[in-house]
Amino acid sequence: MNTPTPTPLIEFRGVSKTYGQGQAAFLALRGIHLGIRQGEFLAIMGPSGSGKSTAMNILGCLDAPSEGEFTFQGVHVERLGRNQRALLRRHYLGFVFQGFNLLARTSAQENVELPLLYRGESAPKRHAAAREALARVGLSGWERHTPAELSGGQQQRVAIARAIVTQPLVLLADEPTGNLDSHRSHEIMELLVTLNREQGITVLMVTHEPDMAGYASRVVHFVDGEIARDDLQENRACS
Repeated sequence: MNTPTPTPLIEFRGVSKTYGQGQAAFLALRGIHLGIRQGEFLAIMGPSGSGKSTAMNILGCLDAPSEGEFTFQGVHVERLGRNQRALLRRHYLGFVFQGFNLLARTSAQENVELPLLYRGESAPKRHAAAREALARVGLSGWERHTPAELSGGQQQRVAIARAIVTQPLVLLADEPTGNLDSHRSHEIMELLVTLNREQGITVLMVTHEPDMAGYASRVVHFVDGEIARDDLQENRACS
């Protein structure tokens, strides 16, 4: 079972984000302080416009803070250029989205191989890693199926396999159950808990659903660009 380490893997120190200028300026984040330890399962919640998506974009190195410090393994990400942030994403982060974002006419295995293709890995290595990732999400035997031949839950499993095929330190999940029914949603959450506990992957998840947040070990609530609550909780065991 994975035990979080005490030193933050990721840290925000006084992070603010402003969009626009002058009278049109909008302060999306207001001096956020947040530390995330390796091995945590963190859920981020909040109403629309609360800043949770902005925080997630910065955590995923898709955006940069306007002010403050953002460190990843002690590296000041706010000082990195766009290409350096892209390298950090490629080697340390995996992403799962609400809409799956799979290539429609491409097999499950080929979809999972894409991040490795961008890395320049050889075909034999890509094939082996993709099969292993699909097995980890319970899809052995489904390698040749296209998204149209898979259920919504299976498509999200393929998307998770694609996110973990590079063996990332951090998995960022943006409303990962938003397009799934209740049964499939709980299956996906149990899979994320398993990856967190058994593989040691740090999971950062944005969700509107309290039931889904209940699987996390910690829930951070954003309101008006600030952290309103930061609660530790016992995450649910996989059934």
